[in-house]
Amino acid sequence: MIINGALVNWAAIVIGSIFGMVFKNKLSKKILDDIMIGMALCVLYIGISGTLKGRNIVIIIASIALGSIMGGILNIDKRLQQFGFFIESKIKIEKGENTFSEGFVDSTLLFCIGAMSIVGSLQGGLSGNNSTLYAKAFIDGAIAITMASTLGIGVLFSSIIVLIYESILTISASFISPFLTSNLIDEITCVGSLLIIAIGLNMLKITKIKVANFSLAPFIPIILSFFF
Repeated sequence: MIINGALVNWAAIVIGSIFGMVFKNKLSKKILDDIMIGMALCVLYIGISGTLKGRNIVIIIASIALGSIMGGILNIDKRLQQFGFFIESKIKIEKGENTFSEGFVDSTLLFCIGAMSIVGSLQGGLSGNNSTLYAKAFIDGAIAITMASTLGIGVLFSSIIVLIYESILTISASFISPFLTSNLIDEITCVGSLLIIAIGLNMLKITKIKVANFSLAPFIPIILSFFF
């Protein structure tokens, strides 16, 4: 099946989220807060490591600038939040639970932004090699455990967006892959990693960056590669 990688990634997030929500009841709020801080530090590490792959600072700066302009015009953050609230209104949320939308938006962005989603999906679509998405599934499953234990069921529902997103990329592989050189993949990784750093800072409550409004930025290097 062409979208096996996306399905495995989806399943890993679902299983991790369920495990995290069950595990949540066994731990105190202090421990859960410490887990979230630890997870945020790991997210920062992943982001910082990825930024070191960048080679062309002009493409990186232009991608962030153009991505933010496009995202601001489309108001992606607000639309994603509204979608989260819409889902929340259709299901029964535990009394006192007010983190659904936060968990849904933060985990959706974290699982979708980055080169592993893009490159892994393209590999699966072109050659049937899903090794990158399988590795990503392991990472996402572990992240889902910790995020769901603190942010709840919204993390579980983000798996649906991940499945749709990676499936579309996998099916579209034959159209996108001719443009992806090794240098371009490095730029995509760098731009996506900058956004991952922003997510980590938000998780630590240091900033309140609307990362969703930058979510188109990792795709901008594909366009800019024609000019640089």
